[in-house]
Amino acid sequence: MEMKFVMIIILGFGFMFVFTAFQTMCNIEKTILDSISQEDDSFKGDGYTSLAILYLFFSLSNWLAPSFISFTGPRVAMVVGASTYTLFMITFLFPSTALLYVASAVLGLGASITWTGQGTYLARCSNAETISRNSGIFWALLQCSMFFGNLFVYYQFQDKTHIDTETRNLVIGVLTGVAILGIVFLAALRFMASNAEQDNELEHQHTGCGQALYALKLAGKLFCTKRMLLLSLAFFYTGLELSFFSGVFGSSIGFTSKIASTPKEIVGLVGICIGVGEVFGGGFFGILASKTTRFGRDPIVIAGYVLHMAAYLMIFLNLPNSAPFTDTTDISYLDPPSATMALVCAFLLGLGDACFNTQVYSMLGGEFVNNPVGAFALFKFTQSVAAAISFFYSSHFGLYVQLAILVATGTIGTVAFVIVEWSFKREHREMEK
Repeated sequence: MEMKFVMIIILGFGFMFVFTAFQTMCNIEKTILDSISQEDDSFKGDGYTSLAILYLFFSLSNWLAPSFISFTGPRVAMVVGASTYTLFMITFLFPSTALLYVASAVLGLGASITWTGQGTYLARCSNAETISRNSGIFWALLQCSMFFGNLFVYYQFQDKTHIDTETRNLVIGVLTGVAILGIVFLAALRFMASNAEQDNELEHQHTGCGQALYALKLAGKLFCTKRMLLLSLAFFYTGLELSFFSGVFGSSIGFTSKIASTPKEIVGLVGICIGVGEVFGGGFFGILASKTTRFGRDPIVIAGYVLHMAAYLMIFLNLPNSAPFTDTTDISYLDPPSATMALVCAFLLGLGDACFNTQVYSMLGGEFVNNPVGAFALFKFTQSVAAAISFFYSSHFGLYVQLAILVATGTIGTVAFVIVEWSFKREHREMEK
């Protein structure tokens, strides 16, 4: 088997284990912190605020991620960044409002170098023919993380209306161990040389602080191009929908008392269904990459848009407006709310997210080959800005306002992505003449 493809598999397994811990924690954080505050009146930590701080620091530090990677390379950056995910998990064993928010900020810093390093390493292991396949396979492996952690949580939370200390510590301890296993996989990655023209110029013509400043300058110039500004609208939407399905949607179901006798246990099933959609989408686009690339990326993104709009409509009909905040007996248009419909929506959210993200990765790795570090950093910058904004307003806006924002930004983002894709298609046709 080709060594670069083996490295993609190892990369996928490393992220799968790290994010088995983190994505599961995001899915249950609001529920966990709510249980802690019921036992400890001095604890005032809020899950949405924690995630907002995380993504705020994530967004700001993305501008510095290319400079950091210019010193360390993508492998070291991913190992260092993944260690901050483990630190974040450990802080839940020692409930403290200040510690929670500090760990969220540190994780935001670490996440920027983790994801920019991942995108850079993926691009180095790919070419124009393999980038779609590799993006799909990586995404499918990554999203397998939605199965194992959430399945574990489902059984641990079964028949529980309150998550007690013993259950919390067991779940957090297991998830921390899984994150450490992921770091071991990332540390096993081999060095891959860069084929990017600007990366080679960075290494050979600049040293020390000059490398860092040059990398930052390249990212700034790329951000101001017409194509990247348009793509930023699509990136922004992926951040909003990421924060919705990873933090708000599961909590909303857990807080809707009439959806089941023990709604908290459904939260784990929601994560599993999201994961099924993500893995199905990533695997499908990875295995059939040669077929899908023939028609371009735009049909897949449009399909993801349609799936998300259908999911938002069903969520609007199924869950009450007050669901994101705390336990509620309110209802929406369906009485009682349907747990089955909620799980179908979870699958559609995951599949639609896979449509968007696999094609974004394919475009950045395949079309921005001269500066993949800057391209992936700008993607994560815009996405994390959106996620931070989303988690800030999630504590104040009802579910219906949040859904309206997703519909508007999803429409704009999809149109912007299609415009950029069509411009690349015209450029390729002209080059072939």
